[in-house]
Amino acid sequence: MSKSGNQARRSAVYLLDQVMDKGRLLSEVIGGGALQKLVPEDRARAQRLATETLRNLERADRILQKHLKKTPAITVQNVLRMATVELCQGGAAHGVINDAVEIVAKGKRTAGMKGLTNAVLRKVADKGVDEWEKLRVPRLPKWLRKPLAQAYGNEVMLSIEAAHFAGAPLDLTAKDDAAAVAEAVGGELLPTGSVRLQDAGQVTALAGFKQGAWWVQDAAAAIPARVLNVQPGEKVLDLCAAPGGKTMQVAAAGAKVTAVDDNPARMERLQENMKRVQLKANVVVGDVMAQEGQYDAILLDAPCSATGTIRRHPDLPFAKDGSEFGDLIGMQEVFLDHAIGLLKPGGRLVFCTCSLLPDEGEVQVEEAVERWADVTVDREAVLVDGVDPAWVTEEGGLRLRPDYWADKGGMDGFYVALLRKGQ
Repeated sequence: MSKSGNQARRSAVYLLDQVMDKGRLLSEVIGGGALQKLVPEDRARAQRLATETLRNLERADRILQKHLKKTPAITVQNVLRMATVELCQGGAAHGVINDAVEIVAKGKRTAGMKGLTNAVLRKVADKGVDEWEKLRVPRLPKWLRKPLAQAYGNEVMLSIEAAHFAGAPLDLTAKDDAAAVAEAVGGELLPTGSVRLQDAGQVTALAGFKQGAWWVQDAAAAIPARVLNVQPGEKVLDLCAAPGGKTMQVAAAGAKVTAVDDNPARMERLQENMKRVQLKANVVVGDVMAQEGQYDAILLDAPCSATGTIRRHPDLPFAKDGSEFGDLIGMQEVFLDHAIGLLKPGGRLVFCTCSLLPDEGEVQVEEAVERWADVTVDREAVLVDGVDPAWVTEEGGLRLRPDYWADKGGMDGFYVALLRKGQ
């Protein structure tokens, strides 16, 4: 294996250590510059290796437990996990094992485990591939599995886990002509208007990237702005806006949009995205609760557990434990009430979360309507093109799940509702 390939694997192990030992999300680690020194190909490969290992962690551990008398140090364990996933998915045994042994041998605290690493991985290479496909679809951790089973039932939960295991294709939102973008990149035009690529390769090399013809945005994440249905010239507020997919949708529709988020780094990325696609917005780095004024329409993509994004972010179940749910739910309620207060009479607000938990979606809207006598849910507004009416929930919001469109590659879990304020 080349020095470049070894560096990608070494960096992937570092990412795994940060998630499994430090409880950090991959986006946080990578955003902090963990892969900055790698060439683009190695950067992409390291991220892919770490993501695939996390997606297949349960399977890897089940195979490894047959060959380990006790659990090794976390870094060695992650080297073994990553190599097991590679081997069982058809990786060349010589290169995978040699790199794994070298990574372990060069660590001051792990060097003594290089012999074990070599021995275990040779056994995996010999028998692991045959065992791999017989193993079950990896399950979510109990802290998340239990509430999902309560919300949707065991059968749906199993379908959601299957969707997570399958991973996610790449979805694009076109600046104006989705059909033209689909043709240019060789993608599929989805019923809701997003463009889907099953095997995208390097994003920046796709047709239309440099010209700003589109941006990356999961099909489910593109629906809230379509539900808001802004009109040219409307004064619109996008709260918790970074990294800017919904801001770009609103701006492309001709609205006067103010984008607010308190994360400077993510807002810098938003501004970069806006510049590439040649769209304009009033960008505010600040607290949602500090915003004032009156708006025709507001989009609040509230901070949440992000449990709807696991098909794209398999690190989440390992980096989190559900302990933050209560604080997030409280924050959503406060943000929602403040946002409603910023609506003009007759204005409309889309509340959405990339969560599968009803407490972060359906329940929030039910309770908001009880608190605000002049606010109603517009259940017809969520029936945008491509949305199945069966996805509309009892209180009038839209529940999107990873197992929807399973034959097309699924979608993120999302909740979307449109609230209208009385005149």
